Amino acid sequence: MVNRYQEGKEAPGPPTRQSFCEKLEKVPVQPHGTPALSITSKEELEFKPGLLTAQTATSLWDAYSGLLSNQAMILAMNSSFVDPSLQFETQLKITESSFKMVFSIPSLDKVKEIGKSEDKQEDLETLYRSIFNVYEDTLLILVSKDFYKLQILKEMAVWMNEDSSYLQERAMVIISRVLSFASRKVKGYTSVDAPCLGILAAELSLLCSHTDPSITQQASLGMYHLLCIAKCQTDIAKNKTTKYAKPGSHCLQPSPSDTEFLPKILQRDKTKIAQSVGKTLLPSLLTDFVWTLLMKLSVPDPVTASEAAAILKLTLEYHAPKVTMVSKIVDAIYKQLRANASHTMKQAMLRVITLLTRTSPKKVIFQLMDYPVPADNTLILMWQAAGSESSVAPHVLKTILLILKGKPGEMQERITERKRFSLDITNMMPVAASQALCTLLPVGCYKKAVAQFFPQLLMALMLQLFYSSNLRLLTEDRPFYACNALRVLLNCSGLQQVNTALQRKNCWNQFSQVLFHHHGVYLVAKTLSEYNFPQFPETLHYLYKLSVEGPRRSEDSVITIIFLTELLNNFFKDPFPEEFLVLFRNWVNDSDPAVSKLSLQKIASMAPVINEIENVSSLLLSIVDAFLSKDKTVVIRAFMTLRSLLVRLDKVTYSSLCAKIASSYCPLMDHSNGGIRSMAIRHFGELLRDMSHYTWMLNDVVFRGLVPLILFLEDTEARVVKACKHTLGICASELKWSTSYLFNDEYYSFELVVLNICNNLLISHGNYITDLISDTLGYLRSSRTHLRRASVILIGYLAKLGGYLLHRDELEVMLEAVDRVLRDDDPTIRELAGITHKLFKEIAYTLTSSNIKQSFRRFFNFIYIKKLEPLYNYNLPKHLTGSPMGIKETKND
Repeated sequence: MVNRYQEGKEAPGPPTRQSFCEKLEKVPVQPHGTPALSITSKEELEFKPGLLTAQTATSLWDAYSGLLSNQAMILAMNSSFVDPSLQFETQLKITESSFKMVFSIPSLDKVKEIGKSEDKQEDLETLYRSIFNVYEDTLLILVSKDFYKLQILKEMAVWMNEDSSYLQERAMVIISRVLSFASRKVKGYTSVDAPCLGILAAELSLLCSHTDPSITQQASLGMYHLLCIAKCQTDIAKNKTTKYAKPGSHCLQPSPSDTEFLPKILQRDKTKIAQSVGKTLLPSLLTDFVWTLLMKLSVPDPVTASEAAAILKLTLEYHAPKVTMVSKIVDAIYKQLRANASHTMKQAMLRVITLLTRTSPKKVIFQLMDYPVPADNTLILMWQAAGSESSVAPHVLKTILLILKGKPGEMQERITERKRFSLDITNMMPVAASQALCTLLPVGCYKKAVAQFFPQLLMALMLQLFYSSNLRLLTEDRPFYACNALRVLLNCSGLQQVNTALQRKNCWNQFSQVLFHHHGVYLVAKTLSEYNFPQFPETLHYLYKLSVEGPRRSEDSVITIIFLTELLNNFFKDPFPEEFLVLFRNWVNDSDPAVSKLSLQKIASMAPVINEIENVSSLLLSIVDAFLSKDKTVVIRAFMTLRSLLVRLDKVTYSSLCAKIASSYCPLMDHSNGGIRSMAIRHFGELLRDMSHYTWMLNDVVFRGLVPLILFLEDTEARVVKACKHTLGICASELKWSTSYLFNDEYYSFELVVLNICNNLLISHGNYITDLISDTLGYLRSSRTHLRRASVILIGYLAKLGGYLLHRDELEVMLEAVDRVLRDDDPTIRELAGITHKLFKEIAYTLTSSNIKQSFRRFFNFIYIKKLEPLYNYNLPKHLTGSPMGIKETKND
């Protein structure tokens, strides 16, 4: 075995226990092999050195033999098929035992003092050096087989600091020699698995400033070799992307840049250490380096903590972008500062927050927002540290705006997918972000960034006011940070007068009440407009952009519309510019009823200038589309808005749209809501009156709506019946029918109205009868009793009048439909259906004649029209002859 501790000569072979015993055989030995130290008189002192030599020799020999035994176990395990992780664990434990055995022996100087004669001293020194050689050789063998086991060196650096009595210099010599061996061996490798380099580099960086020059020298030498290994590791990682890279071509010789971290340069030069480590280590290893130094800030030794703080600060100043796991570092700092508010390294830790924010603002801010609210003093200090870096102020505000898009109290769908340290499944980060803005916005270096993001901050906080007011219903004691942040924003943006005016209007109190929140939004927009706030152009541009892109939630749309509408009302005259009208037109059919109604309300206010709108047709048709909404309040608002616009619309545009609008009313005449039914029926009539000069354009639509107009005369709601009478009166007037007298309440009879309308149909529009029969058949299956009853009567009269127009298959369908009604639960309907069924049978009988007879009958009915008399006697007036109907029939006869 080569003696690496004595230059220029070979060390003799390992001494045997026999040679030591022969030389010390005259020394009395106790049963367990320990020399006896029994001094009984002053004269016996001259024998003391010999006794100490024997005792030292025995202890060295025990250490040597124990070390050889441990080495045998380690190497045996190294060649076994034991699980790698278990193998390393066991080897590490044995190595630690060997470490304590080796480095707790006396120093070489003491051994020399103990040995009195030359031969004994030389033997002791040889044994002494052999001990360290065995320990070193064991490490070299382990590392030569697997670079992963360089982790043992990292553990050695920790063990040597645990007890000051350990031979630290000797330990450093071995560490540097093993690293030197590894740095030579690594050249030519295609992969290097050494995950401990970051932590080991942190330990060595602290030892490079040790008070003992010999330790400093060895530490800097070890750091040099470590950086050489790390550089090869980095080069290999870069070359992995090279497609035709050959094995052994990755790291053949030291590059000229290796001279940048020569041992002499690294000694006590923290700046050079930080630069070299940051430049050479891979990001994951550099993160380990930073993490280890961060943990050193909390060690009891103030010197070590101070050295760690200095190196950590320099490393982050030069190479913070390479650091990963930023959130974990921030979390560790928060926990340490919270556990010890008067931490001696508080400022150093806060400086770490500042430096990390400089390069990773998003990660830092997200982590700082993920703690319980309200924030404690420690968290506020960390916010202030993060906000002290002016260069990243825009990035910090962007990150906060991103957080403010969230809804406080919203449950996280999948906790397992969250990459946050908080275990709270509810998202309270927006509340924390609002509180953080109260701290960050007044900072002087944020003034420019606040001006840049004023519109985004304004709208984000307006939305958070709404979310927070809902949240406070559940947690009344929670502070209203969104409101405070909005007030701070106004003050920091030169809008102190606006803040004062809103305070005077009691606006802030209204925000805290959900029912008045929308009015609070209106007040903010109104007050900003009153004071002609200079941020209006960019605010309007942002609102337009937000509206076009579409908010994330329907509540966002409501706030946006209220705010935008008020700004437009104060800075523009109706009608709005086309690009904003498009927004309102799109909002009419929004999925959120509140959005639709707000848009319709604003469009209705433009009625006086409706004819000045360029694309008015598309605006009106979007309102017609709102008739299909599932929300009845939206439909009613759409009716009212459309009617207010049609009244003022020019007739040319009106006539081009009247048929389509009239058709949209027809389906709503059968709506389940009575209010919608009555409005659809009444507005249908008003449209016919408006278009009295264009009746020929609306004939088809009128007859499409005639069946529901007649049937709903029997509606259970008086407002629907009244609307039907009103609209039927208009239809009769436009079609030149004399039926309006039939709607007087004193003589009103549903059957007489049906009879009169059918007689008029027969005279003037007989070609529509079959279509009306088809429409009426659908109501025979209605769930409403009054509609089934009315449809049985109407279809009977229509069939009686137009029977000659029917074909056999059509009549069969009609008979089948009436057959089902014959079994109706209502006795009145069954009775009426019987009469109708009898009529159908009579008509069917006439259809069985020859084709010649049928053709003759149709021709006869075409030239000879015979008016009908009442068939059902359903609720007829008691004195028919005194009624207008009776008088008119008498005159006609």
